[in-house]
Amino acid sequence: MSEPTADEVRGYIAAGLPCAHLDVEGDGRHFFATIVSAEFEGLVRVRRHQRVYAALGDRMREQIHALSMKTLTPAEWAAAQAPAAPHHPH
Repeated sequence: MSEPTADEVRGYIAAGLPCAHLDVEGDGRHFFATIVSAEFEGLVRVRRHQRVYAALGDRMREQIHALSMKTLTPAEWAAAQAPAAPHHPH
């Protein structure tokens, strides 16, 4: 079985999980994904990761050897993208 590309892994995740933002980088064996989904609302990190693994299904065991991920809700993603408030010394 051939090693998947980052774009293929992105497609696998997107097919099984509605994402507001999805970015996947990797070299065929090790991948890093930033996944933003409203489905993560109210879930702890372990449950969020399980949701992604469920979206990947058997591919996680057969094709994808290592996947690191950052899982965020849309609100968490927006907060992470916001520029830091300017610091004004008093």
